[in-house]
Amino acid sequence: MAAITPELATAPKTTGAPLSYRLSRRVTEYARLARLDRPVGTWLLLWPALWALWIAGAGRPNPRVLVVFVLGVVVMRAAGCVINDFIDRDIDPYVRRTRDRPLAARRVTPAEALVLFVLLIAAAAYLVTRLDALTIKLACIGAALTVSYPFFKRFFPLPQLYLGISFGGWSVPMAFAAQTGELPRVGWVLYIAAVIWAAVYDTIYAMIDREDDLAIGVKSSAILFADLDRVMIGVMQLMMLYALTLVGRSLGFGNWYQGGVIAVGVLFAWQQWLIRARVPAACLRAFLNNQYVGLAVFVAILLQYLYG
Repeated sequence: MAAITPELATAPKTTGAPLSYRLSRRVTEYARLARLDRPVGTWLLLWPALWALWIAGAGRPNPRVLVVFVLGVVVMRAAGCVINDFIDRDIDPYVRRTRDRPLAARRVTPAEALVLFVLLIAAAAYLVTRLDALTIKLACIGAALTVSYPFFKRFFPLPQLYLGISFGGWSVPMAFAAQTGELPRVGWVLYIAAVIWAAVYDTIYAMIDREDDLAIGVKSSAILFADLDRVMIGVMQLMMLYALTLVGRSLGFGNWYQGGVIAVGVLFAWQQWLIRARVPAACLRAFLNNQYVGLAVFVAILLQYLYG
């Protein structure tokens, strides 16, 4: 770690400031800690849940289940970010992209972060108890997987894959369980597609931090793949397209859905163009582009049920 000097940002002094201002500052820092100011991450987690809910509900998901899942994804994503930053609070100051996070910059204390995490988990627990027993069991497994994710980057060479398994796609089997009370084969194929997709976009994201991660010893798929990173991302993109195609064939989907899969292929090609020189800013654009991948799949499913 000595190779990089952390630059800790400090919050402006608020001594003597009005109480309302001080409270506003705290709430702002808590919101940043929960990434409420960066909704793209929420969308990346929400899209697979919406795919699954629409398919499991044959185009008409249960409104109560839909509301619970949308709120649950928002809350669990926030909780995941908080516990990730808590565990990484002594690593983030050494990474250029993360050194200004509230915990890394010491604007929020570890105790405050833990309290916020507990409150978010309590809210998520309340939401999931509105659902059936099978979904509750799956939610408990998902929560354990989510909390364990930050530790995997210490020793597991593919933490981006584990992110997909634990966080990026676990809402898919939960959605099928909540909507139908069972876990059909097509649900697991869709889960595999979501897992691969998360590995794709998080590997692109990891390309931004590769140099810093190498310096501090953090594992990532971008480091593991080295100069084959674009090739491996391309392989995973093809795997996701194949998984989505299998989902469509299993359900007898037609042109609307197939058009959506083609649109995803075009977006993946654009991402490959963006990351061709591995420029961090371009890699960030490619990562952000994945929100449109999720949207394309959802619109394809929606149109298939409306007009298929």
